[in-house]
Amino acid sequence: MAKLVAVTACPTGIAHTVMAAEALRRTAVLMGHAIAVETQGSNGVQTPLSAADIAAADAVILATDIAVDDSRFAGKPILRTSTAAAIRDTKSVIGNALGHDPAAPPETAAPQPAPKPAPKPAPTAVRSPGLLVAITACPTGIAHTFMAAEALKQAAQAKGYRIKVETQGSVGAKNALTEEEIAEAEAVIIGADTHVATDRFAGKRLLKTSVGEALKQPARVIDEALALPAPAAPGGAAAPAFADAVSGAKARQKEAQSGPYKHLLTGVSFMLPLVVAGGLIIALSFVFGIEAFKEPGTLPAALMQIGGEAAFGLMVPVLAGYIAYSIADRPGLAPGFIGGMLAAKIGAGFLGGIVAGFLAGYIARWLRDTIRLPQNLEGLKPVLIIPLLGTLAVGLLMIYVIGTPVAAIMNGLTAFLQSMTGANAVALGALLGAMMALDMGGPVNKAAYTFAVGLLASNTYTPMAAVMAAGMTPPLGLALATMIVPSRFTLQEREAGKAAGVLGLAFITEGAIPFAAKDPLRVIPAAMAGSAVAGALSMWFGCGLRAPHGGVFVLAIPNAVAPLAPYVLAIVAGTIVTTLGLMILKRRVDADPAAAPALDTAAATSTSPAPSGAGR
Repeated sequence: MAKLVAVTACPTGIAHTVMAAEALRRTAVLMGHAIAVETQGSNGVQTPLSAADIAAADAVILATDIAVDDSRFAGKPILRTSTAAAIRDTKSVIGNALGHDPAAPPETAAPQPAPKPAPKPAPTAVRSPGLLVAITACPTGIAHTFMAAEALKQAAQAKGYRIKVETQGSVGAKNALTEEEIAEAEAVIIGADTHVATDRFAGKRLLKTSVGEALKQPARVIDEALALPAPAAPGGAAAPAFADAVSGAKARQKEAQSGPYKHLLTGVSFMLPLVVAGGLIIALSFVFGIEAFKEPGTLPAALMQIGGEAAFGLMVPVLAGYIAYSIADRPGLAPGFIGGMLAAKIGAGFLGGIVAGFLAGYIARWLRDTIRLPQNLEGLKPVLIIPLLGTLAVGLLMIYVIGTPVAAIMNGLTAFLQSMTGANAVALGALLGAMMALDMGGPVNKAAYTFAVGLLASNTYTPMAAVMAAGMTPPLGLALATMIVPSRFTLQEREAGKAAGVLGLAFITEGAIPFAAKDPLRVIPAAMAGSAVAGALSMWFGCGLRAPHGGVFVLAIPNAVAPLAPYVLAIVAGTIVTTLGLMILKRRVDADPAAAPALDTAAATSTSPAPSGAGR
């Protein structure tokens, strides 16, 4: 009798994970072996393997569809397979893990002379896998950040590499890279749409790309990182290793990622928390009455002071400051913040903040690269010369040259949007809605979102409402379609539909990406139609939203959305249109072969704890 240990895991961590574990347990017993199985699912790790189990094991089975850490199984024979194979052909999987014919009958206590026990397969010598390190980051730091990290982990595992991915999300850096890991790494991957500091990676192969490419083409991204020329040894001719790494002599940086798009999204990512907090606090002040804040000394007045004056007052300076930071690093912060403050004071709004940010960033970078001082005076550049000259240049240009025209454009745009009614409003809502669903978190989606967020500082709330409604409908429509017409989706897609529904309720459009990536010609048109309807109806009803995120959870705050009932109707209508489009365009899929054992394992899975359904 052999002793085995196994780990099962699938992307949703619900059906295939449990079914594969149960199939392995039952078949191992029938074959006369002992097995301990750990499941990694949506509710965490269940029945974790102990150190004693692993030490006593003759072989390890990893039946996983996602990346799992296998470092604890060092020195053990490991068979890697999928959850579907573990479900459909369990006997062969166990036999292959033990290195003998799975069709042979299990050993019995027959009276004949007992055959000599087969020698245990010697652990194969495996090269210690190399280490890669990566950072993923997107403007909101919610969906793309973590999806790209998971995609890189899976691709690295398939190539035989270990990888450590630091995610720089909405709650800060998680899984932070250590100095030891960076020193050991063969290459560094930065998959980000926002500015990421790279000074700690001096002397390393460094590939910079977008978070979208890291998500959609992780294998190619890893190959490109490993194909970079090896850095020069320390102390060689290329002394400023970091400068070379950033400039591209020892690293490859995509031109698209060093352009205005990335700089703008960096500013937006730092601005978003201020807009969310300020918008919701303003909405709370309206609980006491729409004009209650006008009474000095009252709680509504204090709430308006916090949200409207402080949070929204910082919105444009922070936008400008971090656009400049993305372009010129820390030397751009001072002229960027000050230029943004001037834009806010002269009424140039978010357009003025964008102009001030780019102006400050490029001026600061030009000063940094142009001014040459003796080595003992170089320290004056970042603390005295660049802030002084950069701020003077940006401030004078904003006051005397740029500020007044941009303020006029902003005032005209605000007046136009606030006066939009009827067909014009419907057309704008449909356009913003279709943009939200076109690439589901990509550049077009973020352009519509940034436009709507920027208008909040000018007390223009209807585009934001249209954008959020349109961003919720793609995953909600897909979730509904998987329930109404399950024959058009595989078992894995039906399980993913549950998570997509929760993500849709939270205004995370990226929940629809797995479906769109698999069948873009059918899913994207249906999603765009539903989002266009949701956006158009929201604008038609004149719905306004004061917070740029939150989904249905922000609807519970009084006056955060007004009027509320028509807004909910717009979301429901968009969801239904998306579902109808999928019902028309999607075709019936062949029966999922992995679903066959589902009836046999129903009894086992019925006792499993119900998944929480919480999406992130």
